[in-house]
Amino acid sequence: MKENDSTLYEAFKAKDTRFDGRFFVGISSTKIYCRPVCWAKQAKKENCTFFSSAAAAEQAGYRPCLLCRPELAPGASVIDASSALARKAAKLIEESCGANQSLELLARKLGCTSRHLRRVFMEEYHVTPIQYLQTCRLLLAKNLLTDTRLSVLEVAMAAGFGSLRRLNDLFQKHYHLSPTALRKSLAAGNIRTSEITVQLGYHPPYRWKEILKFLSQRAISGVEKITSEKYMRTVRLPDKNGAWCSGWISVGDNPKKYTICVTFSDTLVPVLSQVLTRVKRLFDLYCEPEIVYQTLQTLNELKPGICVPGLRVPGCFDAFETAVRAILGQQITVKAASTLAGRIASTYGTSIEIGIEGLTHTFPHPEDIVSLENVVEEALGKLGVTAARSKCIFALAKALENGEIELDGCMNPETEMKKLMKIKGIGSWTANYIAMRAMEWPDAFLETDIGIKHALPGYTPKELLAMSEKWKPWRSYATMNLWNSL
Repeated sequence: MKENDSTLYEAFKAKDTRFDGRFFVGISSTKIYCRPVCWAKQAKKENCTFFSSAAAAEQAGYRPCLLCRPELAPGASVIDASSALARKAAKLIEESCGANQSLELLARKLGCTSRHLRRVFMEEYHVTPIQYLQTCRLLLAKNLLTDTRLSVLEVAMAAGFGSLRRLNDLFQKHYHLSPTALRKSLAAGNIRTSEITVQLGYHPPYRWKEILKFLSQRAISGVEKITSEKYMRTVRLPDKNGAWCSGWISVGDNPKKYTICVTFSDTLVPVLSQVLTRVKRLFDLYCEPEIVYQTLQTLNELKPGICVPGLRVPGCFDAFETAVRAILGQQITVKAASTLAGRIASTYGTSIEIGIEGLTHTFPHPEDIVSLENVVEEALGKLGVTAARSKCIFALAKALENGEIELDGCMNPETEMKKLMKIKGIGSWTANYIAMRAMEWPDAFLETDIGIKHALPGYTPKELLAMSEKWKPWRSYATMNLWNSL
């Protein structure tokens, strides 16, 4: 790594959570690599080598620590990365590690050549995209072997290895033990249940109750259910062969370990990498709150207590669902928009029986709305959606299905926002809101929003926009802090 080794070693000694996921430490005396927060006996400085990624540590011949579990380390924020392209590619690799996506297809989605992507990826992570993919699969398999009771064969398939033999060979090569031996060493049982739980790490502090409150107020009936402690929802995603997998997830906080616990039905195992990546996006697990707070604490000069460390920007699990919810929410109350979204889900979504009260449907996909092409105004109008909103939702669905607009994993949110605003019925507020939640855009600001005006009274939208310049590149977080201050 480019950083001074002495500085990194001091962070390692301090077990500073701010550095978790930002680098990894290889211990030459044990050939094990750790997170900087590892609580094992402190290694001597001369035995430490520092790596920018888990993949780089594994390529150097180190095995993951069984105590601190590098697979639980939170990721780095895209905006803070030296290469936004490489960071975005890394997220897409994590999401698709259960499938066989080629480097050419990944590069095309990011709007560059495979050669350029390979070069910037090597500069950022010191490994090739293929090597990074291999490490993602190994760490996902290790997570499943440690935290679940899936069979080793099911783990191999869920992690994208394609065969048990491939998993065994790579595990033996990189970790010097078999998957079965790892499970035995952790005393895991072989009893199967219909529920599976894994952990995902985050950078503390994390204001869990605030994000649950936000999601609860906007929950879509039949699709989402939020209690005082957990978020639950239905899921319907295609596997690598295009077959639909349906089920449910439940997400809760584990503040003592700085992780969230994701419980899901075993029917979602074939799409597990997609599910986990979407959960990370929904709960903003890539956020580094200390960095955000350093910029936004000037908000407290306007009014004490506006900005608090650890506040997240709620993302989305399904980009189309969130975008439709935003269109419906124009000029009506939050509750009314949720009611309309629930009617759309129950009428045009897919019915699902999962045994959880209140969860009955999955939200329709763009193709479901496009199928209403000749009757969309009448079809949605019966549910209480205005003709203008119906046309807008249809136009968005068609643009997404045709690939004209990219919401999931888009490389340039500002470009996609301009495309969104070409759709009649989508203005600046809606485009920014969709970018903030569906595109992981950390720098959206809603200067015309009524909540922003109430939080900062006495300013015109133009003055608010000018004022927000000092909060770049974290204006989405400024928006959330202002809303929460009301």
